[in-house]
Amino acid sequence: MSKVQQAFARGKAFIPFITCGDPSLAVTEQAVYAMAEAGADLIELGIPFSDPTAEGPVIQAANVRALAGGVTTDNIFDMVRRIRRKTEIPMVFMTYANVVFSYGSERFIRTAAEIGMDGLILPDVPYEEKAEFDPLCRQYGMDLISLIAPTSHERIRMIAREAAGFVYCVSSLGVTGVRSSITTDIGAMVQLVKQERDIPCAVGFGISTPAQAADMASRSDGAIVGSAIVKLCAQYGADCVPCVAQYVREMALAVHAAE
Repeated sequence: MSKVQQAFARGKAFIPFITCGDPSLAVTEQAVYAMAEAGADLIELGIPFSDPTAEGPVIQAANVRALAGGVTTDNIFDMVRRIRRKTEIPMVFMTYANVVFSYGSERFIRTAAEIGMDGLILPDVPYEEKAEFDPLCRQYGMDLISLIAPTSHERIRMIAREAAGFVYCVSSLGVTGVRSSITTDIGAMVQLVKQERDIPCAVGFGISTPAQAADMASRSDGAIVGSAIVKLCAQYGADCVPCVAQYVREMALAVHAAE
C-alpha cells in the first residue's frame, strides 16, 4: 500500500489543497502543520503556474500572487524538506505539465520523491499523454494520480485500470471553485472505478461546506477542498493559519463522520 493509499486506510479521507507561497512560503509551511494537526489525512500542495487552466478565479489569483512574490519550484522543494522533519502526513504536488517539463521531468520527479513527496497530480495531462510522466513516477515510487470527469463509462474504466494512489473524481465539468450545489452522479462514477479495481476515490471541485463534504464522502472515499481554503489565505493573508486550521477541523470532522 502506497503512502497515498494509507491516507484512506482509517476510513474517509479529508484532503485540503493549498497554493504554495500565497501569501508566503513561511505561512504555507505553518498552514501545512496546522492542517495536519486539525485532522487532514493527505495534503495537496499546489505549485503555482502562470496559466493554470483547470483553476477558477480564486486559485488563479493565488497563483499570480505567489509568482509575483518570487516563489520557485526549488523554494517549494526546500519548504517540503523542512516540513518532512516535522510531519509524516501524506502529501502530493498538484501542478501543470509545463512546471515539470521546464524543471526537467526526471529531475523534478526524482527530487520530489527524495524530499518525501508521495504523489503528483497534473490536471492538464490527459490519460493519453501520461506516458510522459507515469514511468518516471513508478520508477521513483511516486503515485501519478489520475483525474476522472463525468465522461464516458469506457473512459472511466480505462483510467481506473491503471490508476495509482487514488482516483480524483471531478465533481463537475469546468474549473475549480466553490459551488452552491453539486449535481453530478458521483456514486455512479465511483462505482465504475470500483468495478474495475479496488482503489480509493476522492471527490473534488466545488466542495466548500461541511454538509457538502460529508455528502460527497458518503458516496466516495473522501473529499478534496481547495478554493475555500485558498480564499481564507487571500482574505487573512499572513494571519490565515488559525482560520485555515479551524476550517479544516470542521471539514475533517464532517468527512470522518460520513458513512
